[in-house]
Amino acid sequence: MHRSPIALRGLAALMATGAAVTALSAASPTSKTTGSALVGHAEVVCTSKQEGLAPTLSHDIADALKGRRGSSALALYDRGSGTSCEFQAGTPFDSASVVKVTVLGALLRQAEEAHRALTPNEVKLTTAMITKSDNASTNALWHQVGPAGIQHFLNLAGMPDTVPGTHGSWGLTQITAADQLTLMRLLTTDGTVLCPKSREYALDLMRHVASDQRWGVPAGAPASATVHVKNGWLPRTGRGWRVHSVGSFTDSGNDYAMAVLSSGSDTMGYGVATVEAAARVIHRDLAGSR
Repeated sequence: MHRSPIALRGLAALMATGAAVTALSAASPTSKTTGSALVGHAEVVCTSKQEGLAPTLSHDIADALKGRRGSSALALYDRGSGTSCEFQAGTPFDSASVVKVTVLGALLRQAEEAHRALTPNEVKLTTAMITKSDNASTNALWHQVGPAGIQHFLNLAGMPDTVPGTHGSWGLTQITAADQLTLMRLLTTDGTVLCPKSREYALDLMRHVASDQRWGVPAGAPASATVHVKNGWLPRTGRGWRVHSVGSFTDSGNDYAMAVLSSGSDTMGYGVATVEAAARVIHRDLAGSR
């Protein structure tokens, strides 16, 4: 088959253009890979821009949760690798004390809208509520902020599946792992809901949680990470323990957060072990991917 010189030049140009596009695509991948693994009838699903990380995480998280009694849920993001994981992330759980971060966020938002700083008493109450998980302080702030203030913050934060507890029962607020991760992302990202000063105040309190309450998602965290955590634990008659942990991990190349929720544990210790089993493999896999 014979081609004219013009046709040959056109074909060569087309091939050169195609080669350049192929090379550019290989050098600048934009697609994410997905991995999934079953825990019972539910699926751990991870996506990542980093090759191999999604399937590794999904299988390791599933292995950590397989065989654990009760139910659990998980949500994770890692900014550096463009990674996210979910396991039953839309399932509702009784909040126990992790809702205290939401109460803090709602109070800070109210103060911003009133163009004022927190009062000395509010500083005292919020410090006790977060660092010591003090229930009396939470009661006072829950009633001060009020149902409308809590809901206003949830709307602004984009937490549609969080339902505040009624009649002052803040510990029975319905939460999901997905919404809790949204809250962690809000505290570590510039945005319009909370100003930098408010976000830093919240993170500073979570950074100084009492040492006997620093279990849960910090288990296995790299020594280089600054840890911000809030835990919750609540026994319910005939329905076991609710044991939850939410936190973010920043600094020294770390920029990720997770929420791990559990219910139906026979003891608090068993629920803590469930949460920490998932947290340890997440920290390990993310650290190994860097």
